[in-house]
Amino acid sequence: MKSILPAEYSTFLLELKERIHKAQYAALKAVNKELIALYWDIGKSIVSRQDQLGWGKAVVETVARDLQNEFPGMQGFSARNLWNMRNLYLAYRDNQKLQPLAAEISWTKNVIIMERCKDELQREFYIKVTKKFGWTKDVLINQIEAGAFERFMANQTNFDKAVPGKYRHQAKLAVKDEYTFDFLEMAEEHSEKELERALVDNVRKFLVEMGGYFTFVGNQYRLEIDGSEFFIDLLLYHRQLRCLVAIELKIGAFKPEYAGKMQFYLSALNDTVRLPDEEPSIGIILCKEKSRTFVEYALRDSKKPIGVSTYKLSNKLPRELKKYFPSTEEMSKRLEGLSGNQEDT
Repeated sequence: MKSILPAEYSTFLLELKERIHKAQYAALKAVNKELIALYWDIGKSIVSRQDQLGWGKAVVETVARDLQNEFPGMQGFSARNLWNMRNLYLAYRDNQKLQPLAAEISWTKNVIIMERCKDELQREFYIKVTKKFGWTKDVLINQIEAGAFERFMANQTNFDKAVPGKYRHQAKLAVKDEYTFDFLEMAEEHSEKELERALVDNVRKFLVEMGGYFTFVGNQYRLEIDGSEFFIDLLLYHRQLRCLVAIELKIGAFKPEYAGKMQFYLSALNDTVRLPDEEPSIGIILCKEKSRTFVEYALRDSKKPIGVSTYKLSNKLPRELKKYFPSTEEMSKRLEGLSGNQEDT
């Protein structure tokens, strides 16, 4: 005879599943920390023996062969990986901040960051965001290639005060300081309508350049307010942030009044278009050029989340973003905000 389970059983089972998942995750974290500690000690020992006894490069090959013979079923003792252990120790031994951070992510991701990022602040950034957002190996590689660190340091938004803490850093990573539309066959002299039409005609490439997680909602998106019509150039949706993203295209330099118009659009979207379970809308003003001082003043007192970016049609003369970076002290302060979980406010 089939027993009838009480209504509370479903809740009970769900609680058990969550507890088991948490235990599994905690166990994996503990194993990972032990593995990173082991690899660190191996790297340190190799460097120490080479320094003290004058052992050459050949010792790494010999150690790899002997360890593989001793532990035939254990992965990670190839000569290449031993070199990675040695290099990680050399790269992080004098940095008291990076040493403990390395244990927070997997060995594979550590190697990717160490090999592709040579600046210590850059390495700190990618370790922290990889842990914070649970980036996979492929996502990490894509973010490094897309210049996530440069975007985070150089972009101009008011997200620190206008976006809820839970989504703040993700929102910053979603907006670039400059976009390259080298897939558009357009002359340098063009109208806003021509730019909009070309982006819509190449919408897949456009969304890739925007950086992922974006979907296309429409162009010349119509809003009706008190009997009057208004049109947003491009309307996107960000799946990770779960919010609408309004984009205004400007073929000239940024003007402060553009921020006021965007605030109007965002208020209207939030009241008339946004669904109850979605986050407040975000605006991106995309200009041919901008005065960073104008942008700073225009966004300073705005309560709506707005970013101001530039675009270019050619990738031949990439802009050097480093001149727009804050001081080393300010960059370190910004990276401090990446510590902790996604619910930080």
